[in-house]
Amino acid sequence: MRHPPRLSALLAGAALTMASTAFAVMGTASGAAAAPVCTVEYSVSGQWAGGYQGAVTLTNNSAALNGWSLGFDFPAGQVVSQGWGGKWSQSGTSVTVVNETWNAALATGAKVTGGFIASWTGANTAPTAFTLNGTPCNIDGPTPTPTPSTTPPTTPPPTTTPPTTPPPTGTPVTGAPELSVTGNKFTDQNGAVRRLLGVNRSGGEFMCVQGYGFFDGPVDDASVKAIADWKANTVRIPLNEECWLGLDNIKAEYRGTNYVNAVKDLVTKVLAHGMTPVVELHWTHGQYTGNSSGCADVYASCQKPMPDAQYTPAFWTSVANTFKNDRRVVFDLFNEPYPDRATSTAAQAWSCWRDGGSCPGIGYEVAGMQDLVDAVRATGSKNLVLVPGIAYSNDLSQWLTYAPTDPAGNLAAAWHVYNFNTCSDETCWNNTLAPVAAKVPLLAGEIGENTCGHAFIDRVMKWFDDRGLSYLGWTWNTWNCNSGPALISSYDGTPTAFGIGLRDHLRSLTP
Repeated sequence: MRHPPRLSALLAGAALTMASTAFAVMGTASGAAAAPVCTVEYSVSGQWAGGYQGAVTLTNNSAALNGWSLGFDFPAGQVVSQGWGGKWSQSGTSVTVVNETWNAALATGAKVTGGFIASWTGANTAPTAFTLNGTPCNIDGPTPTPTPSTTPPTTPPPTTTPPTTPPPTGTPVTGAPELSVTGNKFTDQNGAVRRLLGVNRSGGEFMCVQGYGFFDGPVDDASVKAIADWKANTVRIPLNEECWLGLDNIKAEYRGTNYVNAVKDLVTKVLAHGMTPVVELHWTHGQYTGNSSGCADVYASCQKPMPDAQYTPAFWTSVANTFKNDRRVVFDLFNEPYPDRATSTAAQAWSCWRDGGSCPGIGYEVAGMQDLVDAVRATGSKNLVLVPGIAYSNDLSQWLTYAPTDPAGNLAAAWHVYNFNTCSDETCWNNTLAPVAAKVPLLAGEIGENTCGHAFIDRVMKWFDDRGLSYLGWTWNTWNCNSGPALISSYDGTPTAFGIGLRDHLRSLTP
């Protein structure tokens, strides 16, 4: 989130959508003389040695349905390893895709899309027949075969393992785990798969630079225990680089060693209650007055489009040195990048995001995500690192293509979503999030809505639960939930109408 309530209004992010090359397979049910029962578009967006990514888009040309099942056979022995947009299963060569609860209704003329990753050997011939709820869709004309390419359409981080390799299993460790990336899952030191589920604790990013203190509200043991009582297992802690580094524009009592010790104390309390602390860089130095500027201030008093090369690598060097001997602490590199608002093309935005330097539209020298990963790893830290996307972390469409290289192989993707963002529905999530989540672990570091209700985050949590992914609610602060997402009305854990949704859901996930 970009602004606490004492500052300016929220801005919505923008997202790009993935494009893929598709071909149509038209079918008519046996004996029918008019419209086909269904139309299926089978697409292959990329193919590499032994694997490929594809999608099927079903158009219902029959009566409205409340529940659907798409069936087809792979003619060359392909095997699905990951699927989204429906419940995927395979028996021999036969594949079945059954609706999720949120896309069960399929009106006449409505479309639904499911994506998948599959392995292949010898040939990758496209399916030649489809059924909708058991009714055949006969092929009306020849079926094209996808043209193989030598490399995947998106380049996964070189340190990750293929999603076809299942993560090891083991008994979860007690308390906060030392997290590692195994394929597309978080795992602990016993090899058990873990999810990060919890809240954000805002305040450390703005109170110090505004001259009021370290945090907004209490961070004593009782207030941290209240978070744990919601059955949260993770607390994200936003920070300010100028306060951490002790720059002169910050009041002496709230900067440098005093600030660092306050953060360390909160991290210790979070760990003591068995939760994972995520220390995250929220506000940074650098003057930006361009499109969607949060402020004209050169100081770290608002969300900037990108980290600055002057101070941010030094910040992460210091943070990594502080916590590198405790791998239970997770590093979130930068809150909500938005170089896409400053640059004219997506390629420029993503290049700026990864490589930094002199970025179009940004007047200060930028530190890219690769610079920050390098700063962390140069300290010897092996801690898990989270890397957000662009468009205020709401766009991951090119994350795999531009992902920084991590010599430690412990890198995951971070994403934010609110009901007012561009990528805020299941179609966008299926198209842009699911391919990332099939390759690397994915954490929704902020989820929320400005309705003072929880209908939207209920949908987000359902989508993430169905895929075993992680999410954190914004925010554990006693703000007015009618003006922005606030989970609580008291630091004893009393929820707002919005917070009830997250609290009750987290508790329902606990055996």
